[in-house]
Amino acid sequence: MPHPLDNVSRHGREDAEGGLWFTIREAAAFTGRDAQTIYSWERRGHLNREDARTDERGRRIYSQQQIAAAERVARLNTVAARRLAG
Repeated sequence: MPHPLDNVSRHGREDAEGGLWFTIREAAAFTGRDAQTIYSWERRGHLNREDARTDERGRRIYSQQQIAAAERVARLNTVAARRLAG
């Protein structure tokens, strides 16, 4: 029987359907951003805590698609804010 952590790497964990899931720190490493940036995406609603799963240690984990969508929204918001300021 495989160990529950066998599919866990510093680049996320794979579910039975082949999807990748990331803790906040793993998402930060995956995107090349600081963990505080990922937490700010949660606070701003780019990542919905209700849509998160939890890992074996009770930490919130988000799918690769959720992380990518949050990054897109954050990037678009940054561009819009620069237009307004400029």
